[in-house]
Amino acid sequence: MKNRMHDSGQPPDRRFATLAEQALTRAAGAPLSTGNRVDLLIDARANFDAWLEAIASAKHNILFGNYIFRDDELGRSFIAALAERARAGVRVYVLHDWLGCLGQSRARFWQPLREAGGEVRTFNPFDPLSPFGWINRDHRKLLTVDGRIGFVSGVCVSAAWLGDPARGKEPWRDTGVALHGPAVTDLERAFADTWATLGAPLESTETAAPAPAGDVALRVIATQPSSTGTYRMDQLIAALAHQRLWLTDAYFIGVAPYLSALTNAARDGVDVRLLVPGASDVPAVAALSRTGYRALLEAGIRIYEWNGSMLHAKTAVADDRWARVGSTNLNIASWMGNCEIDVAIENTAFVEQLAGQYEQDLENATEIVLSRRRARPATPPPRHGLHGHGSAGRGAVGAMRMATTLGAALGNRRVLSDAETRPLLGGALLLLIVGAIAAWWPRALAWPLAALALWIAVSLIVRWARMRRHPRQATSKT
Repeated sequence: MKNRMHDSGQPPDRRFATLAEQALTRAAGAPLSTGNRVDLLIDARANFDAWLEAIASAKHNILFGNYIFRDDELGRSFIAALAERARAGVRVYVLHDWLGCLGQSRARFWQPLREAGGEVRTFNPFDPLSPFGWINRDHRKLLTVDGRIGFVSGVCVSAAWLGDPARGKEPWRDTGVALHGPAVTDLERAFADTWATLGAPLESTETAAPAPAGDVALRVIATQPSSTGTYRMDQLIAALAHQRLWLTDAYFIGVAPYLSALTNAARDGVDVRLLVPGASDVPAVAALSRTGYRALLEAGIRIYEWNGSMLHAKTAVADDRWARVGSTNLNIASWMGNCEIDVAIENTAFVEQLAGQYEQDLENATEIVLSRRRARPATPPPRHGLHGHGSAGRGAVGAMRMATTLGAALGNRRVLSDAETRPLLGGALLLLIVGAIAAWWPRALAWPLAALALWIAVSLIVRWARMRRHPRQATSKT
C-alpha cells in the first residue's frame, strides 16, 4: 500500500509545516489571516495615546471592550473622548465587565457617554438566580475604530497602569499591539459576538473590508468560557518549539498538563524561560506561583521575577517564527473561565522585536535559582506600594497556599518544598477542627449547606419556569 504522504508531491519539510498550520488552526479555532501590519506597543502610556488618537479619528463606529474602566482622571478622559465622537454621529459601543469594574466605577461614570448617544453594556452582572454564574468574566482588552485599526493588549483603563511618580509608584509593565489589515474584522466579530449575548446585536457597520496593510500572518483567538482555544494552542506551541519558549505572565498558576509540556520541552533542550511579577497586585496568585517553582527549576526552566512595579504583560515567543500578545494569563481562569482575546503572530521580524523586548525586560528582573548561595535577592522582593484592585489579604493568601499544598500532598503530585511545611500543618489542624465541629455540632455545617442547596434549587426552578414561558429564549447566560 502506497504512503499517501509521499504521494502528495510536497517535500517533507513543507508537509510538516502544513500539518503544523492545520493543527494550530484547529487547536485555536482561529484561521490564519494574512496581509496584516502589527505595531508593538510597550506599556500603558503608548497604548493609551494610540487608543485616544484612534478614537479621535473615528468617523463611523467605535467598539471598545475592557475588563476595567476606572473612574479616575484617565477613565474620565476616555469617556469624554468617546462622548465627543458619539455627539458627532459616530456609533459608540462600550462593553465592560461587572466584576472587573466593581468598586472601580459606578453608573454615573457612564452617564456622559449615554447622554451623548453611546451604548454601554455590562458583561455578566451578578444574578442571584445564578449562584456561580459570576465566575465567568469578560477579561478582554479590545478596541476597534471604523474597521481600519484594532488594538489588543493586557492594559485596562485605569491610571494605576501609569504609576504615580510623586508617591514613588512606577508604571506597570504591560504589552499591547495595534493591528491594520483584514484581522481587524476578526476583532470586530469577536466584540459583536459577545455584545449579542447581552441584548440586541450590533447594527451593521457598513464599512468596507480592510485592505491588506502588510505582510504579517496572524490568528485572532477570541475564546469563550470553556472553549479552551488558547490553552490548546499553548500546549501545541510548547510541543512544537525546538529552540526557545519565552513566556511573560502576570498571574501564572500552571495546571499539571501545561507544566508537563513545559518541563518536557526544557528536558528536550528547548530554552524555556518564565518572567513573572516580583510584587503583585494579587499576592495570593504570586504565592501560588512560587509553590511550583521547584519542579520547573529542576527541569531546567529558568524563572525570573520582575524587579519593578507590577508586571501585567501576557506574551510568548517561540523559536523565531511565533509570538502571542493578548489578555490570556497562564491559569485555569483565563484558559477556561473567561472571554479572552489574543493575537498569535507568525512573522520573524515581529518575533525578533518581541524577543528583544523580552531580553530588555530580563535586565530588570531577578533570576530564581535553587542554590541558596546563588539565590538573589536574599530578602523578599519589594512591594512597590501595590494596593491596587483585586489585591487579597493575608488570609486569602494563606488559604490558597494551604489548598495547593494539601492537594499536592494528598495526591502525591510533587515533592513539597521546605516552605510548605507550615501550610501542611495548618491544613491538618483545620481539617481536625472541621471534623470536630461535624461530630459535636453537626448543625453548624448542615445549616450553611442546606441554605446553599435551597438557593441553587430555587434558581434552577425559576430558570425552568422562564424556559417554559419563553422557549425561544432558553439560552444559558455566560
